[in-house]
Amino acid sequence: MIWRISTSEPVIYLTFDDGPTPDLTPWLLDLLNDYRARATFFCLGKQVKTYPALFQRIVDEGHSVGHHTFHHPDGWQVAGKKYTEDVENGHSQIASPLFRPPYGRLTPGQYFSLMKRYRIVMWDILTADFDTSKSPDHVFQEAKQAEPGSIIVFHDSPKARHNLVHALPQTLAYFSARGFTFAALNSK
Repeated sequence: MIWRISTSEPVIYLTFDDGPTPDLTPWLLDLLNDYRARATFFCLGKQVKTYPALFQRIVDEGHSVGHHTFHHPDGWQVAGKKYTEDVENGHSQIASPLFRPPYGRLTPGQYFSLMKRYRIVMWDILTADFDTSKSPDHVFQEAKQAEPGSIIVFHDSPKARHNLVHALPQTLAYFSARGFTFAALNSK
């Protein structure tokens, strides 16, 4: 299980869960390109199936992809076989060895089963951009805690839109001004 990347280099790993979404992903990709930033998108299989051209744009622009299941089930609330089937359905849309469990939740049995096939990627910075009770400044303050090798979670989803469109540009500008780069996670 990966929580951060061990490095002293000034590099941060931005990740985006739950997309692609037609009202947000194009803006997000344009912004990342403005900063020459690469990121990792943990996409939902149902979203990739619905918006294949957006998914292809993510790949074509040099970002890495992982999958985040098909329907976004909570591993603590969905029993073994049903959860595994949803993971496999997600993998059928996004053939990547990178996997992030929704909510970061896996039972020990799910973990031991999935670790044989996937690189399970978690995070050390959760911005809470999805939480509509949080302000964009709160999201930015969370992101500012990143250090070299940090894996930061944002969301490519309508629920996170308000916070993301304010906090992500601030995050990119803040770390760029301090000499950081933004890299995609390696799928190998």
